[in-house]
Amino acid sequence: MEMLQVLGLALAAGVVLVVLRQQRPEMALLLSVATGVVLFTLVVGRLLAVIQTLEALGSRARIDVAYLGTVLKIIGIAYLADFGSQVLTDAGERAIAAKVEMAGKVLILLLAVPILVAILERLLDMVG
Repeated sequence: MEMLQVLGLALAAGVVLVVLRQQRPEMALLLSVATGVVLFTLVVGRLLAVIQTLEALGSRARIDVAYLGTVLKIIGIAYLADFGSQVLTDAGERAIAAKVEMAGKVLILLLAVPILVAILERLLDMVG
């Protein structure tokens, strides 16, 4: 049912955007962003359920909460960078969109370093 709501809203907004872009491009951009936000709010409840499931699995597997939090931040950065990049691309700002994507990748790398170090330390402990 949720997918039908997402698809219905997206198709309705798409039809309006096709007409609106020709006459009022600035309003079309606002409608596009607003539609993206509404679509996100439709699925955010499901996203919270996934986060709770990951937290429960992490505690059962005795994974440090800090690592799980970092992974969730990485996922959030990836989604935000992608959303921002798509909005900028829709606005015709492909160069800035590419920079947003690059910044997201750099931030993800910075957050991943402590996890990679911890994994390498555990591997070294097991080997030696």
